[in-house]
Amino acid sequence: MEKTFDFESIRPYRDEEVHSQLESLLNEPKMLALLPVLFPNTNLDELKKMLLSIDSVHAFQSSVIKAYLDNIEVIATDGVELNGFENIDTSKAYIFISNHRDIILDSAFLNTHLIAANVPLTEIAIGDNLLIYDWIRKLVRLNRSFIVERNLPVRQQLDSSMRLSAYIRDSISRRNRSVWIAQREGRAKDSNDRTQVALLKMFNMSGNGSFADNFKEINLCPLSITYEYDPCDYLKAKEFQQKRDNADYKKSQADDLLNMKTGVLGKKGRVRFQITGPIFDEIDEIVAKTSVKNEQLTMLADAIDRRIHKNYTIFPNNKVAYDELFNESRFASEYTKEEKERFDNYIDGQLQKIDLENKDTAFLRTKMLEMYANPLVNHLKAIE
Repeated sequence: MEKTFDFESIRPYRDEEVHSQLESLLNEPKMLALLPVLFPNTNLDELKKMLLSIDSVHAFQSSVIKAYLDNIEVIATDGVELNGFENIDTSKAYIFISNHRDIILDSAFLNTHLIAANVPLTEIAIGDNLLIYDWIRKLVRLNRSFIVERNLPVRQQLDSSMRLSAYIRDSISRRNRSVWIAQREGRAKDSNDRTQVALLKMFNMSGNGSFADNFKEINLCPLSITYEYDPCDYLKAKEFQQKRDNADYKKSQADDLLNMKTGVLGKKGRVRFQITGPIFDEIDEIVAKTSVKNEQLTMLADAIDRRIHKNYTIFPNNKVAYDELFNESRFASEYTKEEKERFDNYIDGQLQKIDLENKDTAFLRTKMLEMYANPLVNHLKAIE
């Protein structure tokens, strides 16, 4: 008999729950204090009235979330593009598995551009470590997010992973609703994007067929995300030194909030999303090579990585960073003197923001160069 799971505590809210949850949010003092920050040019009473008139998840996403993110796109980017619709059947559901650059905006920009293309939106996997207040949990569930439970005791973590796997498979195969999920827990702070095999094991837990059947059923579709600039780069570099100097260092909730705020409001330059298509051919190749489950999972992770790396957009700053990091001039003919100066000035400005008692500028600069060079390093390997 197939095991059934209770998804109530992790699923997004449904249309019939939207009004009551918005009412609850508008009684949260911290949420009310945030509204003038998020919507500075809007009359607060009119905004509250509009929010209380919303009666569906889609209306909330299209009239509130999209409006806010469209504004962020204008003030904090030089344009966001979502490409690759020709690689999928938009009437079908997929797991869009992507590299992870920004805590909030990766999935948010994806969905706002799906709205613009009149394509069904994804549900969003979000770790409960970011849901530090109950009102944040409510807000993300209104925005079609489902909860990934973390840091549980071993037995509970296994049960939670099985439930999560069942929820995702149910979303794809029964409800025909796509899912966005990052390829690993947390962001790759050095931009060396790698898919966690543990994530693929979780996907496979709910399958009842062969390796190929299980993964084809959930329509794994790698999604490649490129930000020209990462406004959190200096915070990541700072964390690298803090961990180097103190093996027990851990980020605080205040650090997480600063990363979220900086990631949303900071300048990102050009942002590119590339849908690469379902990974069916690679699954067939893997099955033809080995029947050992762990080897299959490792090879699938590598195949996802190659898709993501191959489809990065490579900007001039990636090439400048590569040449400076490796002390080469390999790409010198592919960027101008002005582009190099602009990037060097940007790095110097970001380094000045780092406040550490024993600031190791050479180390910090190297770490920041790695963040911009690694996408190009991996792209070159993927296209060999």
